[in-house]
Amino acid sequence: MEEDRSMDAPEELRNGETEDSLAAAASPNSALAGDFPGERGRLFIVATPIGNRDDFTPRARRVLEGCDLVLAEDTRRLFALTRELGLRVRRAVSFHDHNEREKEPEVLALLGDGASVALVSDAGTPLVADPGFRLVCSCRRLGIPVHPVPGPSAPVTALSAAGIAPLPYTFLGFLPRDSGSRARLFESFSRVPTTLVFFERKDRLANVLKEALPILGPRQGVVCRELTKVHEEFLPFRLEEAAALPGDLLGEVTVLLGPPESVEKTSEEEVLRLAAGQGSGLKPRELARVLQSQVSGWSAKELYGLLVRAR
Repeated sequence: MEEDRSMDAPEELRNGETEDSLAAAASPNSALAGDFPGERGRLFIVATPIGNRDDFTPRARRVLEGCDLVLAEDTRRLFALTRELGLRVRRAVSFHDHNEREKEPEVLALLGDGASVALVSDAGTPLVADPGFRLVCSCRRLGIPVHPVPGPSAPVTALSAAGIAPLPYTFLGFLPRDSGSRARLFESFSRVPTTLVFFERKDRLANVLKEALPILGPRQGVVCRELTKVHEEFLPFRLEEAAALPGDLLGEVTVLLGPPESVEKTSEEEVLRLAAGQGSGLKPRELARVLQSQVSGWSAKELYGLLVRAR
């Protein structure tokens, strides 16, 4: 789960060779015939560790070593993993957000010729906030088998141990970078009775949580860092007290925000009473943002409409 991805690394094959083209992939092999007999091409979606290398499964090892080609979000990450675990992949090329459309036709051609192809992300389960969705959809449309090879997933790992309602939950992936888009996203889930899960960088976390409070209202939260690693840590907090969280967190974190704590909608009369208590110095849009942290069941848009009508 890596947001800021470097794209200037050389392509790598066989743990270090220079890539010529996808077409150079080996002819289809039978290393996985015991799992899936036949000559059909198959795409494997392979989960890799999010921290602890011991979480890599025997099946994932067998698939990566048996496939004709491995598509990696970042080949440097893949070959660091192969060195640590003693894996030998046949061939590997980069496959990420910036080249997925370009490389997809060649990958589909290889699959159509009977090759076995594995897709891995930098860490965790591919497609869960990582590239690959377009390719999977194309395979399904063309009748090419797609097989998940399950394993680590940061959202599920965090939910399992955080002590916050695990069901239902909504995974938001990486939040938008601009505040307006984040506000609209939070607003769309402000009254949905679900735990929200998202990834964020430590240097943006404080500001994001500050923005979330007037939209989502008071609720429980947990910041999960270094999942499955030696310094794994779960930091519980209240959204209205998020400023007390440590400011020296490292890297990316997984954030959980519990479901709304009140689903009863504040009456219009009470909203207008609270609005009157704020004085007349604020414009309706500004007043709506102030009121959102004081009421339940109202979006900023709804508050704005009520305030305009009441004037």
